[in-house]
Amino acid sequence: MTEKEQFQDLPLEEVIGDRFGRYSKYIIQDRALPDARDGLKPVQRRILYAMFMDHNTHDKPFRKSAKTVGNVIANYHPHGDSSVYEAMVRLSQDWKSRHPLVEMHGNNGSLDGDSPAAMRYTEARLSSIAGEMLRDLQKETVDFIPNFDDQDMEPTVLPARFPNLLVNGSTGISAGYATDIPPHALHEVIDAVLMRLKNQNATVDELMKVISGPDFPTGGIIQGVAGIKKAYETGRGKIVVRAKTRIETLKGSKEQIVVDEIPYDVNKANLVKKIDELRVDKRLEGIAEVRDESDRQGLRIVIEMRRDIPAEPILQYLFKNTDLQVAYNFNMIAIHDRRPTMMTLPMMLDAYIEHQKEIITKRSQFDLRKAHARLHIVEGLMKALSILDEVIQAIRASKDKKDAKNNLETKFDFTEVQAEAIVSLQLYRLTNTDITELREEEATLNATIAELEGILQDEKTLVAVLKKELLDIRKRFKEDRRSLIQEEIAEIKLNMDVLIPSEDVIVSVTKDGYVKRTSLRSYKSSNGEGFAMKESDEIVFKQQLNTQQHVLLFTNKGHYIFQPIHELPDIRWKDLGQHISSLVNVTDAEERIIRVVGVEDFEAPLYVVTVSKYGQIKRTLLKEYFVTRYNKPFKAVNLKKDDELQFADIVAEDQDVILTTYMSFAVRFPLEEVPPTSVRTAGIKAINLKDDDYIAATTIVSPEDAGDVLIITTRGSVKKMSIKEYEPTGRAKRGLQTLRELKTNPHRIEAVLRVARGTTVEIATEKEIVEVISTDQYRHADRLSNGSPAVNTATDGAIVRITVQPPEEAE
Repeated sequence: MTEKEQFQDLPLEEVIGDRFGRYSKYIIQDRALPDARDGLKPVQRRILYAMFMDHNTHDKPFRKSAKTVGNVIANYHPHGDSSVYEAMVRLSQDWKSRHPLVEMHGNNGSLDGDSPAAMRYTEARLSSIAGEMLRDLQKETVDFIPNFDDQDMEPTVLPARFPNLLVNGSTGISAGYATDIPPHALHEVIDAVLMRLKNQNATVDELMKVISGPDFPTGGIIQGVAGIKKAYETGRGKIVVRAKTRIETLKGSKEQIVVDEIPYDVNKANLVKKIDELRVDKRLEGIAEVRDESDRQGLRIVIEMRRDIPAEPILQYLFKNTDLQVAYNFNMIAIHDRRPTMMTLPMMLDAYIEHQKEIITKRSQFDLRKAHARLHIVEGLMKALSILDEVIQAIRASKDKKDAKNNLETKFDFTEVQAEAIVSLQLYRLTNTDITELREEEATLNATIAELEGILQDEKTLVAVLKKELLDIRKRFKEDRRSLIQEEIAEIKLNMDVLIPSEDVIVSVTKDGYVKRTSLRSYKSSNGEGFAMKESDEIVFKQQLNTQQHVLLFTNKGHYIFQPIHELPDIRWKDLGQHISSLVNVTDAEERIIRVVGVEDFEAPLYVVTVSKYGQIKRTLLKEYFVTRYNKPFKAVNLKKDDELQFADIVAEDQDVILTTYMSFAVRFPLEEVPPTSVRTAGIKAINLKDDDYIAATTIVSPEDAGDVLIITTRGSVKKMSIKEYEPTGRAKRGLQTLRELKTNPHRIEAVLRVARGTTVEIATEKEIVEVISTDQYRHADRLSNGSPAVNTATDGAIVRITVQPPEEAE
């Protein structure tokens, strides 16, 4: 590109692809993923190296964190100070790292997720085990590369004299890769390294005899050995981590749950808050109080029960619904040979062993060079002492130091290095004792050289050195396991009868979808009057049910909403309910509730019967409607595009169904004619409809039922008819007419109501004319009668609402 050309004409996708590719390569290799050899990400490695170079080690006093952060940014890591400080703080947190590599004075955060103090307030230094990460660094054991501005050199990896990747674990997210490697017990990991050194083909099963699984710094109970084994074999696996809990008995028939250890990476404050919210929201009635009693002695959360409430079922519920139990997913990705690799346990151990062999080899070569150089000088000094007078004479006869060195080299065959050492000797070294010391040093150096050459020439000797050093670290830094491992993942058994206190309540649902449960006390004090709802709204369901029961809410779009009654908002009778969308994720604005039914027992031998507007009927076992997760509506029936759900109810198998169409055709047949199918099916044809006809009413009756129905027509006529008038016709027929057909302004079916003696019916029209009628005032009419006029729809407007009051309420 010439000086005049300031722009390049390139396709955007090519530029974006190229730049993002480079960025991805950087964050994968040099930011978010740990190296398989030392288990560190670049920022962590740079922090440790900067502290090491600054002599900020465990045997020196603490130093301001800000100074270390400044050094890291200035020399090695040209990024934000907050990211460097956060990485440094994490290295010091003993609830994140199994063996922290940094010691910090001051507030370095907490298990509650509190922020650490600013770096100008805290002080830090390397921990003693971090010294093992950096030991032998200055013996040319690892490769160094220029830093970002080529002013300094930094290591590409640390010597890492213990297997840090497994001991402290790692977590990170890069482009296309994420890693989650849990911490382990140091002595177990070293034992696994030793086993792999002894037997290069040691299997995961054999290794798991010494390395039983992760060991989290926060303790807890790990469940699922199969998941651990799978992770060690493949790099991926799932375990369950649950809090360590115990149940204590108090005075006055009370119990309390005490939590001594919580799962790894769980925020304690959020956990306590969530448990307390369950108590406040009355989703868990048995808890009296939740207290965080943690202090300098350790973690302690107390969940106190109410009188006579057993703690065990509450604990099971908390395991299921809070972070007292969490799933941990292994995803053991690390940078191996400069590329992200899914690591198995043997691969990790082998990568570490290869690294250590290389470190010991390079260290031995470095020490050997030093020993040879020193031995050469010692031999020169010994030779000089043996001809001391001549050497002194030669030096005295020389003009200057350079001439003295030349004379020594030419007269006595000393090398330049030996001559430099001789002329630099201090006079007191020319005593008789010095020769003895030199001979001792010569013998020591010869032994050292022999040992180092043995290491470099024989693999077994090198492995023996590695074993010895690992055993020394194991002895000095071993800590007992903190996490307990259990073979199987324990099944959580919820006893809802104990968790949810039995209480009779009034459940109400309105047409616009406002739901609530009301205590009997609130309902009775209002005399069942003054129900709060919007002007255009009306009650579609009101029934006394128990908090241990459920309701199913069916919508016109063929969905059903599953709702435990104890989770409905507890609201006074005279206050507005809560909209169903706050409990369940309802997305369709045109969807409305058409039917609500209470369910006592899903295992009862009952069926849900659904009927669609255009004549599809379906029968499904009630138990198929039970779900465990209910944050969204479920499909109750597969409807055609223009069809909608007209009826849904829970019925016994030995019932008959009467379907009445808008044009007054009625069919009656036993439900046995409808074969049971699963929830998501469409059902079968129930009636043979005319082109403009649709189902206006569905009535469930028993075969021997001698009761009555009340038919209300679109013109406001009412007639009472005996159920026996409906002769069985069989499924999928046109049916019998239940009104006389008129040529002009014919009567059509508005509603068919199942009524008993003493029932009153309220009919409301568009012009807010309300007519209250008693079923007892009507005589039985025959099938082809059009009934008696009750409201005048011509003058009062069409019927908008029909409300039935059963006999006991009418009284």
